Amino acid sequence: MLPVKMAESLPSEFDVIVIGTGLPESIIAAACSRSGQRVLHVDSRSYYGGNWASFSFSGLLSWLKEYKENSDIVTESSTWQEQILENEEAIALSKKDKTIQHVEIFSYASQDSHEDVEEAGALQRNHTSVISANPTEAANSAGLPPEDESLLTECFEMPAEQTPSSQSAQVVNDAEVTGEKENHSEDKTSEEETNDYVPIATDTIEQPKKNRITYSQIIKEGKRFNIDLVSKLLYSRGLLIDLLIKSNVSRYAEFKNITRILAFREGRVEQVPCSRADVFNSKQLTMVEKRMLMKFLTFCMEFEEHPDEYKAYEDVTFSEYLKTQKLTPNLQYFVLHSIAMTSESTSSTIDGLQATKNFLHCLGRYGNTPFLFPLYGQGELPQCFCRMCAVFGGIYCLHHSIQCLVVDKESRKCKAVIDQFGQRIISKHFLVEDSYFSENMCSCVQYRQISRAVLITDRSVLKTDSDQQISILTIPAEEAGTFAVRVIELCSSTMTCMKGTYLVHLTCTSSKTARQDLEPIVQKLFTPFTEMENENEQFEKPRILWALYFNMRDSSDISRSCYDDLPSNVYVCSGPDCGLGNDNAVRQAEALFQQICPNEDFCPAPPNPEDIILEGESSQPEAPESSASPEANSDTPMENANLGNPEEPSE
Repeated sequence: MLPVKMAESLPSEFDVIVIGTGLPESIIAAACSRSGQRVLHVDSRSYYGGNWASFSFSGLLSWLKEYKENSDIVTESSTWQEQILENEEAIALSKKDKTIQHVEIFSYASQDSHEDVEEAGALQRNHTSVISANPTEAANSAGLPPEDESLLTECFEMPAEQTPSSQSAQVVNDAEVTGEKENHSEDKTSEEETNDYVPIATDTIEQPKKNRITYSQIIKEGKRFNIDLVSKLLYSRGLLIDLLIKSNVSRYAEFKNITRILAFREGRVEQVPCSRADVFNSKQLTMVEKRMLMKFLTFCMEFEEHPDEYKAYEDVTFSEYLKTQKLTPNLQYFVLHSIAMTSESTSSTIDGLQATKNFLHCLGRYGNTPFLFPLYGQGELPQCFCRMCAVFGGIYCLHHSIQCLVVDKESRKCKAVIDQFGQRIISKHFLVEDSYFSENMCSCVQYRQISRAVLITDRSVLKTDSDQQISILTIPAEEAGTFAVRVIELCSSTMTCMKGTYLVHLTCTSSKTARQDLEPIVQKLFTPFTEMENENEQFEKPRILWALYFNMRDSSDISRSCYDDLPSNVYVCSGPDCGLGNDNAVRQAEALFQQICPNEDFCPAPPNPEDIILEGESSQPEAPESSASPEANSDTPMENANLGNPEEPSE
């Protein structure tokens, strides 16, 4: 549980006020707190992470219900206006979050009438619902076509109780921030090994029996699901992994290596060999193809040293360049869509070579693929940095809204905020998540959209001897004006779904609504569950038990000048982008931190317990929870370390 501090008794002055608990905001808050700044971190939501959050199954349904209610009913309060002085003006913050639109839910799993549904949030089988504050207005503002009004006539009933997987107290300070679900202590492996900061969990999940999954079972096992609003992976040598290691924040999370890179060709899914061992063990490639592929990948690792090999092709696409490299169509497809993961029509030769090099550079650090995934979902990552911030004195207020920013007319700088209780809180710097700005402030901003789908299925898209595979699959765009779709399939050992099921995330840049963009891909890979099927029948495709579609705002790469008359000490943090990694969030966090704390180290490691000396005390204090473990100062290269769980101090 979190230490609780009543919001009404908040201090009246801080160095930095951060509004929103997404990944960039959480990193900045942690970095500022670590540098000795007094940090207040507030969020009007009742959970950490914003659009980076993850939820249990019933928690997700409750979140959708709460989201709809907040969109339909907006309570306006004018009490804060009385506190604005003559030499001040106010920038009102938005009370309505419009970052999620065009939500559609489908439940296909059979409902056993003899089973009592114990978890809240059950939907009727084959029920469809759409959530949108104003569908036509939302579609127009997103550049998307209006929704079919026939889909808006009903909405499912859910309990008012909010049950996100990271349910927590409203206000936090000092000691720690919880980033763990209630069931973590039951699920985490007891066998621990030490490593260079990044714990990689091992598979200890027993293979479940292949029984028919009912909707009642999904509801009852709802806490076993951790469903991310945003679907991403971590490059093993990416900026976020480097930051987790440097700051020792990785001690608050565990990770698993992605086990397979897949490709979809000629109507079937197949595994892509990407490491040297995979290439030579592959039965899909001939010996000649193996030599071709290894020769080309070796060149990509050091392509800058051989400019004569690619200079003549800088003005053509990477796809065209591959055709000149004596690669078979099979190899060209693998390199373009499963290794470089670039666009066939827009990515240049340099972009493709650089992406291929980055992919290969990340191989072998933690396994045979370049990617890691955090146990319990991406929603753990903001919470890890929130914990670091709280350890160094940051104060957290969840479900605590800020009514407005107070701007001095003469200096044109923001000087304070006024919260929901009418309290004026002074600060020097203000970081605001984009979704909190009003429509007037964002009138010149052109947002992109992300199309998302989340599926619960009964088996993997590519069956193997092990049912604990974590896979990534990229399906290229087939039509002009559409975008490639990224598919990430998670098994139960990632602690994101119940045993016997898979959690599948589909993501692409929006050209239409999420369902219109992604349903054709879903139909290629999966088939809806039907009650009339014979249990002994062999199915070629996994069956969908439950599906969710929604569009999410992509506010990344928007110039600060697009926001109308923004004070110089107010900084904007974007929400999730459509990219696979988190490098954009880390770059943004570091850039904003350097503006607030110039010449300060960005998220350095906490001191060792033996180095902490408190004035007036003869004995050394107990180690804070965020103190670096002995392994933190090891000189052993990470890629050669024994990857397991680091030793955690008892709590």
